[in-house]
Amino acid sequence: MRRQEVLKLLGALPLLALRPSPAAAMGGTLPALDQLAPDFDLESAGQNGALGQRLQRDDFRGSWLVLYFYPRDFTSGCTLEARGFQRDLNLYKAADAAVVGVSADGSEKHASFCTSEGLDFPLLSDPGGAVSKLYGSWIPPFSQRHTFVIDPDGILRARFVGVNPSIHSEEVLSTLKELQV
Repeated sequence: MRRQEVLKLLGALPLLALRPSPAAAMGGTLPALDQLAPDFDLESAGQNGALGQRLQRDDFRGSWLVLYFYPRDFTSGCTLEARGFQRDLNLYKAADAAVVGVSADGSEKHASFCTSEGLDFPLLSDPGGAVSKLYGSWIPPFSQRHTFVIDPDGILRARFVGVNPSIHSEEVLSTLKELQV
């Protein structure tokens, strides 16, 4: 009897391997690729420190979206990462892609960070991490350094965890171009 149970279990292993399992990262369960990206509706700061506009996932329908989560404004890694995206912003625009950052920092701090670093892309305020949680990017009280590439139809096409801020923008840009071919 025991041998038959073992054989049944071994026979089921290939089926278990085919069953999709949610991807996990430090910060939670990541949203599935090739599915509609989680929605968001967050207050924005950016484009020379402007405050108060709310942005949603569907505001970017019709173009690509690079949605990157990061821990804090004015920290060394986050500043390096933001500078990389700003440096390459014209390349993203040429590829019909918007860049948007998300952290738990408040809008006023984001506005100050944008002004200080000359950022021409929006930063979204996610206090409490509700949206960061949807993207598997939250360990209280910070968003984790994860990036998601969303296509013009709102479908999640790529994700990055374990990001190296010094080369991250180039990696994302390369992946974006591969996805667009």
